[in-house]
Amino acid sequence: MTEKGTGKESLALYIHWPFCVSKCPYCDFNSHVRETVDQAAWRDALLADLAHEAERTRGHRLSSIFFGGGTPSLMPPATVAALIEAAGRHWTMHDGVEITLEANPSSVEAARFADLARAGVNRVSLGLQSLDDQALRFLGRAHDVTEGLDALATAQRNFRRVSFDLIYALPGQGENAWRAELARALSFGTGHLSLYQLTIEPGTRFAALAAKGELPECDPDHGARLYEVTQEMTEAGGLPAYEISNHARPGEESRHNLAYWRYLSYAGVGPGAHGRRGGAFTRRHRKPENWLKALGRNGHGIEEETPIAAADRAVEALLMGLRLREGVDLARIADLAGGDAPINRDALRRLEQQGLARLEGERLRVLPPGMLLLDRILADLVRV
Repeated sequence: MTEKGTGKESLALYIHWPFCVSKCPYCDFNSHVRETVDQAAWRDALLADLAHEAERTRGHRLSSIFFGGGTPSLMPPATVAALIEAAGRHWTMHDGVEITLEANPSSVEAARFADLARAGVNRVSLGLQSLDDQALRFLGRAHDVTEGLDALATAQRNFRRVSFDLIYALPGQGENAWRAELARALSFGTGHLSLYQLTIEPGTRFAALAAKGELPECDPDHGARLYEVTQEMTEAGGLPAYEISNHARPGEESRHNLAYWRYLSYAGVGPGAHGRRGGAFTRRHRKPENWLKALGRNGHGIEEETPIAAADRAVEALLMGLRLREGVDLARIADLAGGDAPINRDALRRLEQQGLARLEGERLRVLPPGMLLLDRILADLVRV
């Protein structure tokens, strides 16, 4: 998608820092624990990988930078500053470029927030997960509520924009308990919240507990009710949903994540990073040592770079875009497909009659009642 008046395609940049300094309860990168890291060597390697992506995306205008991965908030601020500065040399920056860093709510990481803000980070996404100590223990988190809220306060002092996430529909969590927790979350005044229902993914500790009957799944009707409560309270609190699980004040939406959901171009840098640009999917070597070897051998850390078929691009754009309240432009989807948009028109008519979706001109949206059934709706609506 080209920015109006610039002639330049928008680009989001994802930078993956793979390391955790101790066994990390927040991610699956425990094989990447390092007590010491050669910071100068890693800074140079990330800069080289970034330069390769810049060469492949000439003429793009950078809309966002997102530092994610293992524990990116423990990346040296000098490295963060160097990467931001290099991005500004390689690309034209969008006015007010969004520069986000993912952080765990620990006192160790919060102590670095001021330095990271001076390095150029202007938005932080904090993994609070819950405002209940018992729930945090169930989720396997290392922090408690007090430490998490101290980190949140520090973030709000240092960054112009702050987001945090919570998980709900936990075992035994009733409607009143979730209402109280969400009201407290809204009272902190951040401009963005990510609110996710607990899901049981294969291969996780939760899946093992569920298989042994030690983790009862949330009753679907109860989960639906909690979802409705979430929509009502965030709307009333001035942070309406703009994506199925993400809520923001108008203008505070995550520009970086919108690039994914709107199926815009994004470049991935660092071990394990994915990208989609120039009609191709890229995946970098996940293991840090393999990524470094590839970088030395090829000048980049890419393990796979595969063209995406036009039909697949159209399907991906539909599956991502229909998560958004704004929906998708079917004319653009048809352009991606090189023909008709891959929509089941009979299913669309049924969904419109049921009040679950709406087509206005070329704009297709899943309506709020349909978001409760999004997976089922997408399976019926999108012709794969």
